[in-house]
Amino acid sequence: MSPSSRAASRTAASAEPVQEFFSIGEVCDLTGLKPHVLRYWESQFRFLSPAKNRSGNRVYQRREVDLIMLVKHLLYDEKYTIEGARQKVDEHRKGGDLKVVARGALTVQALESLESELKELVAMLESPDGAG
Repeated sequence: MSPSSRAASRTAASAEPVQEFFSIGEVCDLTGLKPHVLRYWESQFRFLSPAKNRSGNRVYQRREVDLIMLVKHLLYDEKYTIEGARQKVDEHRKGGDLKVVARGALTVQALESLESELKELVAMLESPDGAG
């Protein structure tokens, strides 16, 4: 690939805007959580406090989605209590690695989701009628 075509592909890739704000429905789709769980977590984790738009609907920033994925990982995968998860997040914040750890939790979740989907596809392909 020539330098000019690499630059063109980078420009094309960067032309797609990166979504920075999400509705509660979008966050639910991304995280696999129900809205009432997100609202409850907001009451338990002071760092989860999405802004509200003019209509009064929650608007989550990408950073908050990352933190939600970290909390989900700590509670569901690592089996922390809410208090334990709160303390763990505070430890990461004090250690300066909160952003990296939160992004890591998002990556773990994405990989687990991908693995699950691949297993479903394999099962479908291996079934005699191809329907799963």
